[in-house]
Amino acid sequence: MADAVAKALAEGTRLLVQAGTGTGKSLGYLAPALVHAGDGGRVVVATATLALQDQLATKDVPAAARAVAEVTGRRPVAAVVKGRANHACLMRARGSAPEQSSLLTAGDLAGAAHGAGRARDAESALGAEVLALRAWVEEQARAHALADRDDAPAHSGRAWAQVSIGSRECPGARCPFHDECFAETARARAREADLVITNHALLAIDAMNRSGVLPEYDAVIIDEAHELTDRVTGAASEELTPRQVERVARRGSDWLDDDASLALLDAADALRGALEDTGTGRVGAAHGGLVEAVGTVRDAARRAAGRLGRSGSRSQVEPERIAVAAAASEVFETAERMAALADADVVWVGEHERLGRWLTVAPLSVAGLLRAAVLSRATTVLTSATLTLGGSFETMAGRVGLRADERLGEDEEAPRAEPRDDPDARLSWRGVDVGSPFDYARQGILYTAAHLDRPGRDGIGEDALGQIVELVRAAGGHTLGLFSSRRAAETAAAHARRELPGPPVLCQGEAQLPELARRFAAEPGTSLFGTMSLWQGIDVPGDTCRLVIIDRIPFPRPDDPLVQARQQAAARAGGNGFMQVAASHAALLLAQGAGRLIRSVDDRGVVAILDPRLVRARYGPYLRRSLPPFWTTTDLARTIGALRRLSGSA
Repeated sequence: MADAVAKALAEGTRLLVQAGTGTGKSLGYLAPALVHAGDGGRVVVATATLALQDQLATKDVPAAARAVAEVTGRRPVAAVVKGRANHACLMRARGSAPEQSSLLTAGDLAGAAHGAGRARDAESALGAEVLALRAWVEEQARAHALADRDDAPAHSGRAWAQVSIGSRECPGARCPFHDECFAETARARAREADLVITNHALLAIDAMNRSGVLPEYDAVIIDEAHELTDRVTGAASEELTPRQVERVARRGSDWLDDDASLALLDAADALRGALEDTGTGRVGAAHGGLVEAVGTVRDAARRAAGRLGRSGSRSQVEPERIAVAAAASEVFETAERMAALADADVVWVGEHERLGRWLTVAPLSVAGLLRAAVLSRATTVLTSATLTLGGSFETMAGRVGLRADERLGEDEEAPRAEPRDDPDARLSWRGVDVGSPFDYARQGILYTAAHLDRPGRDGIGEDALGQIVELVRAAGGHTLGLFSSRRAAETAAAHARRELPGPPVLCQGEAQLPELARRFAAEPGTSLFGTMSLWQGIDVPGDTCRLVIIDRIPFPRPDDPLVQARQQAAARAGGNGFMQVAASHAALLLAQGAGRLIRSVDDRGVVAILDPRLVRARYGPYLRRSLPPFWTTTDLARTIGALRRLSGSA
């Protein structure tokens, strides 16, 4: 892997590298990346989550940097870039920022100042948290540190909101504390670094806006790249609700005249009425009333943003006015985008039982954005344990903006000095699977319940519940159950508890996920049932997990407007919409879910998929090619026998 990454960095080409669990892929790309950075380049490493970002920053990068220093005599400098709200804000912490009084009163803070032990209610307890955070912020300022949330004293989300600020509400250079700003200090340090560690969302924001969130770079390495398009889609999506519009009117009342305030309130009412008259689903030109209401919101928000934007000098900065102006501008930009009904966007109405209806707009595809703003801008390496779908890199390459006819053969040389910032240029790429240290055919069995009925809409069936009990009993617990819905997970957990005495069956939602994962690993024989966050977000090597149960193939919801639009677009382009969108989505999640079983060279066990379509349906072979190469069977008795032997030997 290191050789392949080094070659891509030297040639300036793009690389998709599949590196199975246990490969050590972070070191596989960090070693060549740090050497490349030491030669005068700058490399950005983008991960899927802040947790992975911190693991790189505190463990993997320091280890690789020490090794590079031993060889080259120079230790590369690394820096971390996070979103602004992950750093404390001096303006808020020192009491100059908007909406302090919305959470705390002077009495709360006064009571908390006598000690947290005297806090008499939730608000004074909150005040104690905020006072502790404010004291910590001042310590960070004196130490010229970065006031990163991960380093802060224990606190709630509400308390952190009192000492932090979002990028839209930040007054920027007009802030009285700009010269001391923690977020700006972090970005300044990144401009001096050889390696910059960030996350997919910030990479997307920087790509979309060229806003200087990240310093200039000549190479980017995207870890957990199978999540990239979803993260970029999320960063490029917006929502609009009547409550948002009303909140701008309410917060801006001190600066808006009556006409502007009433226009916002009337627009909010118009949007609410139009949403009630429109069914959920995709919005098109036929929904004239809703489109007209969105246009009314756009016009009212434009007028309000213009008036709110007239603020004072730096010495007279009005934080609340700046924040409301930013909120009005956000409503205007979102409504303008939605009202346009552009072919490149999908607009739809969603509904929540408690929150009511709202509008969402998302890009139909992010391939063009990634091609223009990332792939054509810098040498790009994308890596993950699951980049081949159906046994091929082409699906994932197409999602990020690469074309099949640009792929280089194994011995084909890349053209030199490929142009940058030109999305129409040929973007040469290679796909490399570096394999896995695991012997999947000897370490694991893939059992498919070929004789069960096809899953229906009525939830998990009695026959499937019966097989779950048989499998969990044979494994002696030690089971991770991955279910397509919360209802299915709860039904299966309740049934297993009734039928199986002994170690507990935990179910997602009964406690916070980190606590459930801790108990699953710590308490022998425990099983854990849950939904999507367990498919990719849990790592339990060893005897904790002998059996992974997947109740059904994880296709996306057929009524999801974005999925529908993408399938229709693929069909119009002459492709197979179902295979390109729904089946590839399912293949990726299946691979991630099945990958929970074997996490070390000593792990043994069974992945049981209780969906006969995996072997009966015409798309079954495509899905199976996306899974690790386990020994496969449809024989339940043989599978139970293997689990019993494994349980006995353990």
